[in-house]
Amino acid sequence: MSADLSFISLITGASVMVQLVMLLLLSVSVMSWTMIFRKRGALAEASANAEEFEERFWSGGDLATLYHQVSQHEDEACGLANIFITGFREFTRLRKQSGSDPMAVVEGAQRRMRVALSREIDELETHLSFLATVGSTSPYVGLFGTVWGIMNAFRGLGNVHQATLAMVAPGIAEALIATAMGLFAAIPAVIAYNRYSNDVERLENRYDNFLEEFSSLLQRQAHD
Repeated sequence: MSADLSFISLITGASVMVQLVMLLLLSVSVMSWTMIFRKRGALAEASANAEEFEERFWSGGDLATLYHQVSQHEDEACGLANIFITGFREFTRLRKQSGSDPMAVVEGAQRRMRVALSREIDELETHLSFLATVGSTSPYVGLFGTVWGIMNAFRGLGNVHQATLAMVAPGIAEALIATAMGLFAAIPAVIAYNRYSNDVERLENRYDNFLEEFSSLLQRQAHD
């Protein structure tokens, strides 16, 4: 490739609007990759924490003892541990009230756990909307830069008597770089969004199943 058609020269020689589009797409791509790696670590940690807590929960120990152990690190609790702490605390509080109906106690604990579950899912879904936005809009932003660049290239041809391929090629090439950068930003974001959305859904089902199983245990304790 000649020096005139190198990527650096095409980018530096592009119009201001096309350069702004490229800069925007580059910035979005960097932010997207940062969030992709962070979300990957966060979901892996959430899955490991859920696995560890379920092993402790189903080990056959006393729930009150487990609550005492877990609540000592309540500030660090997340996922299933946070749902357990919230539910068992509400269950204990309602049960101490005189004349409490066992079903009302369990239902009260379930409501609090549902709130905690909703907060945990909101936390897991953080930044997913950004990845979805990047995946859906970046190609159009790149296309806008391409259209603008091609429009400028044809406007330049209007001032010459005889157009040649050498005259139009640089303008079209620099315009197409914007589309390529849009796809480069969009494709990883779409793949990550689909993968992480599936991971979040699986964790949500896991949390919900634990909530139902824990509620069954609380219901038996309430009638004791």
